[in-house]
Amino acid sequence: MLPIEPISSSDEPAVLALNNSHAEELSWLEPLRLSSMLGAAFYSRRIGSLEAFIIAFDQDAAYDSPNFQWFRQRFDRFVYVDRIAVDGAARGRGHARNLYGDLFEYAVQAGHEIVVCEVNAAPPNPASDAFHARLGFREVGTADIHGGRKTVRYFAHELLPG
Repeated sequence: MLPIEPISSSDEPAVLALNNSHAEELSWLEPLRLSSMLGAAFYSRRIGSLEAFIIAFDQDAAYDSPNFQWFRQRFDRFVYVDRIAVDGAARGRGHARNLYGDLFEYAVQAGHEIVVCEVNAAPPNPASDAFHARLGFREVGTADIHGGRKTVRYFAHELLPG
């Protein structure tokens, strides 16, 4: 298994490229927006030179995402997974599962009890739905965002200490 390491500024071009190759699921990013997000992130990690990455925020982040704001209005304390991506050539190696597992451990160590995320309902993302269900996420709400161009389902996963 390749190590999970923090995303550094030198990784940003590769993170941006991988993110934008999955823009339909994740949303397109510009370089300055990515830098800002990484600066505000509670947790940002990569696997390999960039076979996969994850970016997550806690409830105190200065982040204007409508999905993050949905959770902020409903939960006092949480870790929000904003995006996770795996390069097509690296699929099936357990990278997403390993990144989530590492995030769960990190969140528990920081005193968090819940990790949340959203998955597109329209356009649908059945692979992500199945993946999150296998990890134990449960649906906690839905919303239409971006002027109704996208519908999302909100999920939460309760962490077990230790």
